[in-house]
Amino acid sequence: MPRDLGSPMKGTWRRRYRRLLDLPPGMLRGRILYRAKLPIFAGGLYDRLLLGRHAPKLAALPADPWPADPARGREIATGSFHLGHQTIREPVPLGRPIGADEDWRIAFNSFAWLADLMALGAPAAPVALAFVERWLAENPRWEALAWRPDIIGRRLSAWLAQPLLLAAGGDAALALKIAEAVERQTRHLAHALPAGLAGQALLAAVKGLILGALALGHEGMLAVGLKQLARTLPHQLLADGGHIERSPALQLSALRDLCDLRIALEAAGRPVPNELALAIARMAPVLRMFQAGDGGLALFNDSDEGPAGAVDLTLLRADAKAKPLASAPQSGFQRLAAGSSVVLVDAGRPPPPGLDSHAHAGTLSFEFYHGKERVIVNCGAQPAEGDWLLAQRATAAHSTVTVDDTNSSALMSDGHGLARRPMEVVARREEAEGNLWLETSHDGYQPNYGLVHYRRLYLNADGADLRGHDRLEGSGGKRFTLSFHLHPAVNASLAQDRQAVLLRLPSGAGFRLRCQVVGGTIGGAPGEVALAESIYLGRPGERRRSQQVMVTGELSGAGLEVKWQLSRESRRK
Repeated sequence: MPRDLGSPMKGTWRRRYRRLLDLPPGMLRGRILYRAKLPIFAGGLYDRLLLGRHAPKLAALPADPWPADPARGREIATGSFHLGHQTIREPVPLGRPIGADEDWRIAFNSFAWLADLMALGAPAAPVALAFVERWLAENPRWEALAWRPDIIGRRLSAWLAQPLLLAAGGDAALALKIAEAVERQTRHLAHALPAGLAGQALLAAVKGLILGALALGHEGMLAVGLKQLARTLPHQLLADGGHIERSPALQLSALRDLCDLRIALEAAGRPVPNELALAIARMAPVLRMFQAGDGGLALFNDSDEGPAGAVDLTLLRADAKAKPLASAPQSGFQRLAAGSSVVLVDAGRPPPPGLDSHAHAGTLSFEFYHGKERVIVNCGAQPAEGDWLLAQRATAAHSTVTVDDTNSSALMSDGHGLARRPMEVVARREEAEGNLWLETSHDGYQPNYGLVHYRRLYLNADGADLRGHDRLEGSGGKRFTLSFHLHPAVNASLAQDRQAVLLRLPSGAGFRLRCQVVGGTIGGAPGEVALAESIYLGRPGERRRSQQVMVTGELSGAGLEVKWQLSRESRRK
């Protein structure tokens, strides 16, 4: 496990206190104000104030347009909930059973699983209604986690996307209970937001407020929701259209949320705000940039491949016809594409405190795709805790250089957020006659070792030749590791000279990865490479064994240079 030198103390109170102080002033002030209101929210008088004067009625909103997983729905129908990294059968009480960790509780109370259950069709509606009715009975009032604004937003979005649920099977009393619950939670969002939230969490809360107000036909709360949306969108998106949290998975999630809002407003005959339409148009090319050849997502910053077809469907609903961005300088990603080859590089500084809970220590890592096949990857991410959570966020889980088993960004001890990050990350791109060059650097190893990592990439015009030059400048550190994590479908074998690795893809295409070390030694034999075990977490719910090509050795005190080449091999006859 890479060490997190410079990470804060591990005591829970001290960790949270440090993280709170690191927040930007506006966000810090918002969280302090929100926490000051918590005693009011917990009071019985506040609960009564959330109900309107008249019995609420819910207008139909567009049904959930996104595909779900019937297999998971069948498990849920039997009372088995696999959420996060935990499986709990027949949870009692529903939202907070004994033994459930916070990630499980967040996932359950968000009700994202409801779409999987309802994917079974009309026969699943009574089961879903029973779960919702139980939840309402067991959660009659405000509770800190279940009523956290982002969780409420996701829960309202999940409920209101299911017309069969809202109809309550013709049970007028139950339909009224659901409508009252929607009203109370929507009013709470109108009172509480922005609640010190930022990023995708705030967007999820605002989405729930707007959808709830549309369903209730409440003009005042709708005006509040649209005002909150107008305020947050400029802070959600960077100038190039990338989401501020720099995660492909959150880019997809945020764009889906915005598409849902546009669909709901259009269905209700409401004008779509210009800033909403513009945000969708700007985000789509960046999502295309994050799309691997097989249609899934690139594995950076807490992302997996995503549900099958999710990226294409989102782009379709966004009505996006733009090509993928080649360069997203504000988001910090670069895409080199030539022939059948694509290289995607994380060449940006990690997001700031308060927006870094999904950030990995993967600065300057890259992925390489050949056609529809993933070749060189990062390990990906899945719900986990403890060592597993820290391991998948570590620099060593990415295709880049690690010094002394230390992360280029120090991870918080609970695995969420960064205690330290590179201060300067530089990227410069050049193109000539179809050939592409990318020069990058980061100073994440400067505080501990006085080292700066430089990475230069070159992709020729036909995509058959990718060359890299990794350089560590400085005199610190004892050992280095250059990792190339391979997709599980790639068959790798060492060449006889042990200075190259032959890669064979399922399509039959082959590549040769050759490395040359300058200024360092690898067991006394410059340029020798090795194959080692790795793990692939790119498929949701799967942990697949894989391999990595590793170049390791001693640092001589005068820095290091590693030159490598990934070249296409001629097809076998």
